[in-house]
Amino acid sequence: MSLRDRLAVGDAWQFRLTRGMQAGLVGLFAVGAAEGNTSILVNTAVAFGVSLLPAVLERDYGIPLDPGLTLWLTTAVFLHALGAVGIPGVEGNFYSSLSWWDEITHTLSSSIVAAAGYTTARAVDEHSDAVRLPPRFTFAFILVVTLAFGVFWEVIEFVVAEVAARSGTGAVLTQYGLADTMLDLVFDTIGAVVVAVWGAAHLADVVGVVAERLGDGASDPGADR
Repeated sequence: MSLRDRLAVGDAWQFRLTRGMQAGLVGLFAVGAAEGNTSILVNTAVAFGVSLLPAVLERDYGIPLDPGLTLWLTTAVFLHALGAVGIPGVEGNFYSSLSWWDEITHTLSSSIVAAAGYTTARAVDEHSDAVRLPPRFTFAFILVVTLAFGVFWEVIEFVVAEVAARSGTGAVLTQYGLADTMLDLVFDTIGAVVVAVWGAAHLADVVGVVAERLGDGASDPGADR
């Protein structure tokens, strides 16, 4: 039995929670606009755009994500945006005042990256007879992809922070030093392990649809034109 079944959180409630967080992102964007804070505006706008991704995938590519997966994705981006805002009127945000906030958001965000990597690898494995990915290799693949993305993200944070410091503008992303970077990568690894262990149970339907789409593209005479 899955966690959502144990908690008796049905599809309708998951849908309501997702819509509630999207409405919250709009509210956080309004806070950023009222304060003239570029960091809040950028973070909330990007988070809201990402929260719409499941609907775009279903509409344009026929890849449905069930309410649980949509809620998972929306929770990750909502908590990141909320961490950048904090409590309106209070100096500092959750990232700077709560040491564990960054750990939660990194674990959730890395699990999204790991899920994308897992889905891609398994879909290719199911689609092509020439490709065979043993379970142990898939586990290692998810870890490598997630950590590579984590390192790439830390580099982006460093570059953005340096550019902001040199130009005197507000930083959209903030890096808190080498120790924080290494801790971020530890929690990135935790998120990857969670998906590597339990991904098969929750991503099987998405993997199947993506594999079918790969098959449709390969059989389309105009696919290579």
